[in-house]
Amino acid sequence: MACMTSTRYVALLRGINVGGHRRVAMADLRALLGGLGYGDVATYVQSGNAVFTAGERDPAAVAEEVRAAIGTELGLDVPTVVRTGAQLRAAVDANPLDVADPAGFLVLFCSSAPDAESLAGIDLSLYPRERMAVVGSHVYTLHEQGLRHARLPALVAGRVEGTTTGRNWRTVLRLLEMAGG
Repeated sequence: MACMTSTRYVALLRGINVGGHRRVAMADLRALLGGLGYGDVATYVQSGNAVFTAGERDPAAVAEEVRAAIGTELGLDVPTVVRTGAQLRAAVDANPLDVADPAGFLVLFCSSAPDAESLAGIDLSLYPRERMAVVGSHVYTLHEQGLRHARLPALVAGRVEGTTTGRNWRTVLRLLEMAGG
């Protein structure tokens, strides 16, 4: 009998429970993920962060399975990005920017690596209080005036193919801890 390897996954749901729209109760999300056969399911805050264990699979396939189940069970189309715990650890380790204030630092998780040419069209001189760095399928953005005044995340998301969803640094580190990393 073959032994199946277990992997910790982090699911990042885009655009739920923001401003009272697209409401998804975290208890419902945990039940939905458990119903898909995922184990050790936990959620973090109300903005669509879940950590769970499953057999080793392609994170993009897991993301599509979660998105489809949310559509079927909850009637919502919720774009989802999934990373393994190891991928999340690598994203944290690859951060090239200083994080002076975790509340003003965002990691944009992209479903595919952003095309450098499309991001080159963003004139960073127009946003002197913001910084940006791209490493693989992650875009790190620093916002000296806080996330409320951030302009780069929306510009990046508009130029990247597929799904992009952001998490502040504090949330990223907490999810990494939950994933065992």
